[in-house]
Amino acid sequence: MKLIRIAALALALVSTGYAGMVSAAQKVAVVDLRTALLSSQAAKKFGENLKKDFADEEARLREVGEQAQKMQERLKKDSAIMSETERTKLNAELEEKAQEFNFLKNKYQSAISKREELFLQESKPKVDDALKKIAEKEKVDVILPSKLAVYANPSLDLTAKLIEALNSAK
Repeated sequence: MKLIRIAALALALVSTGYAGMVSAAQKVAVVDLRTALLSSQAAKKFGENLKKDFADEEARLREVGEQAQKMQERLKKDSAIMSETERTKLNAELEEKAQEFNFLKNKYQSAISKREELFLQESKPKVDDALKKIAEKEKVDVILPSKLAVYANPSLDLTAKLIEALNSAK
């Protein structure tokens, strides 16, 4: 949705005469911010730490899911020979286990999302600073997200330089 808004804004700028401002720029480059950020050493370290920090929650989620699956298989396999009360009881237990699984899954995903959002917020100033330095060094007037460009000469792609800059920044 955000990409559509950005593309619409870019199209509006071009169609209303602001294209002259962009074409007056001496050099335009592109960068894939997502690739650069996710390929950085900081992101890899963040991912490893995240995995360690949430290992217990992930194990618990997996355990509850396996328990629910075993209950479901037992119900399917033994349903014909179970009494009505046994079947009802097992169905209730299965429903309870499914609710527990969904609760744990939502809690886990929410915690992961919050940590990822925090990482992105903390990374933004570093990315902005690195891009500014790259732009000055490469004498680039405008840097656009690569997704907005219909075509860009590979020599104008600053993604690798951004990854290098992020990895060398402390």
